[in-house]
Amino acid sequence: MGTFVTIEVVRDVTLANFESGVDAAIERAFGWFHEIEQRCTRFDPSSELMQLTASPGVPVAASPILFQAVQFALLVAEESDGAFDPTVGHRMESRGFNREHRSGKIVQTQLGRASRNVSWRDVQLDCEEKTITLLRPLTLDLGAVAKGLAIDMAVRELASFRNFAIDAGGDLYLGGSNSNADPWSVGIRHPRRDGELIESLRVSDRAVCTSGDYERRVPGENLNDRGQHHILDPRTGESPTDVVSVTAVAPGAMLADALATAAFVLGPEVGIQLLHRTGVEGLMFTADLKRYETRGLRRAA
Repeated sequence: MGTFVTIEVVRDVTLANFESGVDAAIERAFGWFHEIEQRCTRFDPSSELMQLTASPGVPVAASPILFQAVQFALLVAEESDGAFDPTVGHRMESRGFNREHRSGKIVQTQLGRASRNVSWRDVQLDCEEKTITLLRPLTLDLGAVAKGLAIDMAVRELASFRNFAIDAGGDLYLGGSNSNADPWSVGIRHPRRDGELIESLRVSDRAVCTSGDYERRVPGENLNDRGQHHILDPRTGESPTDVVSVTAVAPGAMLADALATAAFVLGPEVGIQLLHRTGVEGLMFTADLKRYETRGLRRAA
C-alpha cells in the first residue's frame, strides 16, 4: 500500500491478560494489511486483482475480500455519478503511476490491451456466485478502497480494547479515548504550507481520511506545479484543480477514504452535497483556501 501503519492501544488495567491479548490482536490487525494488499494491489502481477484484470470477458470467482472491495467501489461510483471510478487503473499507469512502491520497479500490466473510455459500468458482479466479470479489457485501481478496508478489518480485531488508534499513512481510525481519557486529537495538514496544520478535530469512534493534491505528484512533474497529481477525474482524465484538500469523517475508513476522493473530484458545492447525502461529515479547502464543511462536522468530531 506504499505506506507505514502504526497501531496504538491504550493500556487498560481492568482487562485480564491485557498484554498477551493485545499483542495477538495487533498482530492479527497488521495481518489484514498484508492480506488485503496481496489481493487488491495492481502493482503485483500475481495479485488476485491483477489475475482478474488478465481475464476480461470471463466470470472470475473472487475471494470475499476482493469481492467486497470491488462491490463497494462500484456503489460509490454509482452514488457519485462516476466521479469515483475504480476502472481508472489504465489511466493511472499511463500517467506514470505504475511503480512498485518498495522496489521502484515499473510494473507491466495490461496497459496495451486496455480499452479506451471504460467505466465502472464495465464491471459486472454476480452476488450469488461471488464472481466478477470485466466486460472489456481494463485495469482496476482499488487504491481509494483497499487501505480503508484494511483499517476497518483491523478495527474489528482491536474493538474489544475500546481505546486505540490506527494510522495508515494519515488515514486514521480513532477508537474511544486517548491515554488522558479525552477524544483523540487529529491535525489536518495545511495543503500549501509544509509542516503546518490548517485545522484540528477531536474524534472518537470515527475514521478520518484526507485526500490532498500534495500527496503524490505525477512522476517528473515540478512539485510546485499543482496541476497534475494522483487524484484523477475519471470523466475527464485530468486532475481536478478546484479543490486542494478534503477530509472525511465517517464510521468506517473505507467509506471515509472513498468519499473524500469522490468529493475532491466533484468540487466544493457538489462534493459537500455528496457527503451530506451519504451521512458523512467533512471539511474541504479550495485552491484559494476557501473553507467548506458539512453541517454536522463539529458534532461528529
